[in-house]
Amino acid sequence: MSDILFDNLLDLIRRTSSDLPPDIRAAMQAGREKEAKGSRALMALDTIDCNNADAAKDSAPICQDTGMIKFYVHHPVGYDTVTLEETAKRAVAEATAKGYLRQNSVDSITGKNTGNNLGEGTPQFHFGAWRKPEVDVRLMLKGGGCENVGAQYSLPTDLKDLGKKAGRDIDGVKLVILDAIWKAQGKGCSPGYIGVCVGGDRSGGFEAAKEQLLRTVGDTNPRPELAALEAECAQIANGLGVGPMGFGGDTTVLGVKIAARNRLPASFFVSVSYACWAHRRRGFVLNADTNAVTRWLYETETLPETTHE
Repeated sequence: MSDILFDNLLDLIRRTSSDLPPDIRAAMQAGREKEAKGSRALMALDTIDCNNADAAKDSAPICQDTGMIKFYVHHPVGYDTVTLEETAKRAVAEATAKGYLRQNSVDSITGKNTGNNLGEGTPQFHFGAWRKPEVDVRLMLKGGGCENVGAQYSLPTDLKDLGKKAGRDIDGVKLVILDAIWKAQGKGCSPGYIGVCVGGDRSGGFEAAKEQLLRTVGDTNPRPELAALEAECAQIANGLGVGPMGFGGDTTVLGVKIAARNRLPASFFVSVSYACWAHRRRGFVLNADTNAVTRWLYETETLPETTHE
């Protein structure tokens, strides 16, 4: 059984690292179609498209930055998560040895690269039990460059570059989201895919924001006010002129996904997690008894039934 799990996890890592999911590829193609012919924006997107095709064909990493390896697992009560974590770590080491992942885990004290993407805190695992009989496993490779331009705001706050104050309301939330996108420029390898959490505490807000990056481009937020805010922020962001890799143009973000979490009266955080154009996230559903793959996730442009909210 563990061999089946190992093989499946190794294949998940290979596919996640080398082949962007259809919804992200479709969003990138939509961006190519609206950029001006001969523009630097279109040149950047065309280059990215060639890179993506070669990576998928050769099972080679899309990006030189493996990123933080993050597993999100929902499982039935009683499922052996210890074995899954141990097997996933073996699969990460094997994927690194095979070249599916670049060596990217560095000891923060010594500066030494572990050489196999294993170490204290890497990879990361997020487990959650649910009442479904199946196991939902998702993998995200979150690049360091885009992680560097994530932001967290404590409202109210003065936005000196804009000459405005963001208050504790929807307009204030919108202002800080757009401020974060604008400040990222090309440093986050735009076009970006933006996850946001309104509320929560500092650490929980960032985690909830990153979980929004598991959502598909074409899904619809179940809360109408958040759905409207997502659409408005994406529209305004794509009018900022940042464009692909900061070269200018109309494709600055591929989507904006927003969650809301209850907060304490004294706190009002807005956490923004930025994913670059190489938004590598895939997943599958396993039979809890055999660990056989019953279906792959993210295989079509929109998968509302697999949304993590």
